[in-house]
Amino acid sequence: MQTHGEHHQHERRDAILRLLRAGEVRRQAELTQLLRKSGFEVTQSSISRDLRELGVLKASGRYLPPPEDSVRTQGDFSVISQFVRELKLAGPTLVVVRTTIGAAQSVAVAIDKAQWPEAVGTISGDDTIFIATTDARAQRRLLARLQSLFRI
Repeated sequence: MQTHGEHHQHERRDAILRLLRAGEVRRQAELTQLLRKSGFEVTQSSISRDLRELGVLKASGRYLPPPEDSVRTQGDFSVISQFVRELKLAGPTLVVVRTTIGAAQSVAVAIDKAQWPEAVGTISGDDTIFIATTDARAQRRLLARLQSLFRI
């Protein structure tokens, strides 16, 4: 059973996706204002968290909603593959993913949600993701998986 807060969060996230699909939203402040006009009590931090957890990308100066259910499924990385630029190994247990500016967080969320056994966790910046693996063998398997998904 959902709590009132979870229900409100679900409605707010649905509203965010509707707004992003309906037009061009370029800034979080703009999205916050649109949500408040729709009756939602929101803060900048809640909007930031919602965008990250929804897998929203920012490209060409605007927010782009993920395609339907793409971030929730393990096999569909087609929408985010366009933002991945380079894959590198670092030491025996790290894979470094370079993305276009502003896309790293969304790519990292998709990787986290895929729950691959090779990936222990991710840390993302603006255009770089570090993915920790359990050992060198897992690192090689993860690199092969990413190369196949992102065609790099």
